[in-house]
Amino acid sequence: MAPRKTLLRALAGEVLPVPPIWMMRQAGRYLPEYRATRAQAGDFLSLCYNSELAAEVTLQPIRRFGFDAAILFADILLIPQALGADLWFETGEGPRLSKLETEADFARFAPASDVHDTLTPIYETLRILTRELPAETTLIGFAGAPWTVATYMIAGRGTPDQGPAHTLKRENPALFDALMERITEATIEYLSRQVEAGAEVVKIFDSWAGSLTGDDFDRYALAPCARITAALKARHPGIPVIGFPREAGERYIGFAQATGVDCVALDNSVDAQWAAEHVQTTGCVQGNLAPHHMVEGGDALVRETRAICQAFSAGPHIFNLGHGITPQGNPDNVQLMIDTVRHGSD
Repeated sequence: MAPRKTLLRALAGEVLPVPPIWMMRQAGRYLPEYRATRAQAGDFLSLCYNSELAAEVTLQPIRRFGFDAAILFADILLIPQALGADLWFETGEGPRLSKLETEADFARFAPASDVHDTLTPIYETLRILTRELPAETTLIGFAGAPWTVATYMIAGRGTPDQGPAHTLKRENPALFDALMERITEATIEYLSRQVEAGAEVVKIFDSWAGSLTGDDFDRYALAPCARITAALKARHPGIPVIGFPREAGERYIGFAQATGVDCVALDNSVDAQWAAEHVQTTGCVQGNLAPHHMVEGGDALVRETRAICQAFSAGPHIFNLGHGITPQGNPDNVQLMIDTVRHGSD
C-alpha cells in the first residue's frame, strides 16, 4: 500500500498531479512569529535546545501556510558541539567554532556514540512534533553532510571557498580523514536517533559540495552520503533519504544511484528542464525556485514557479527553493508561491 502523505508518495516514486511543497528554512526570521519566539528563547542556540520552543517554531509555518512537510528546527553545527567543539553565534555574522588544526585538537573530541547526551533535546523536539503536527504533514529530520560540517570545524566559521578544509586535506590527509570518519559516524548515530524519535524522512545537507571536484567529490561528497544512507536504511528499513549536494552541477547526474538516496535536492544554479532530462530520470527530485523570488515576488515568481512545475511534471517531484529562504523574504510571496504550485494561477 502506497504511503498516504503526499511527500512520502513522491519519495516513493509516485508522479502526483500537484507536487508536495515545503521550503528550506521555512521556520526563520522572515516570519514575525519566529522572531518573537526567538526573542523569548534569548539566542539561537538556546532556541535549538529548548524542545518546546523549537517545536513551536517548526509548527509556525505549518499553521500559517499548510506546507506538506515540517523540517526539524535545529542546526547542522550541533554535531560539532556534541563532539566537543566550542560553538557560538555572532550577531549578524553567523556561527563560530573552536578550530580543528592539530591532532591534539582532534584528540579532545568525544566518540561518535557519545553525542546523544548533548542532542537529547533535539530528539524531544521530534517527539513533540509527532504529537502536534497535522496527520497529513510529513516530519523531516536532517543533518549536515560530513564535508560541509568539516569545513566549519576546520575554519572555525563559514568561508567563501572552504580554503582551510582544502588545505588540511592536502597537507594532513590523515587528520582530515580521521575528522571525516568521526563526523560520519556521529551523523549516522544522530540521524538514526532522529528516526527513532519520529522523523519520517531525513535530509543530508552538503551545502559546500560544489567546492569539491573530481576524485575529491567522489571521496568526500558521494562516499560519506552513501555510507550514511546505507547505515540508516539498514537500521530503519524503508526510511527515505534526501541528498542535497548543493552546486554539484553536472555531478547531480548519477548522485542518487551512487549514494542510494531516494531524492536529489537541486539548487537554483541548474536549469529545471536540464535536471528533468538528466537527474529526474532516475527518481525523485526536489527544488528549485531561486530564493530571491521570495523577496521580489510578482509575475516573475509566478512564471518561474509554473515553469519548474511543468519541467518536472512527468516524474516524481517535491517543490522547494534552491536554497533556504532569506530573512528578507516576504510571507505574502511565500503564499503566492504555494498558491501557484497548488492551483496553477493567481
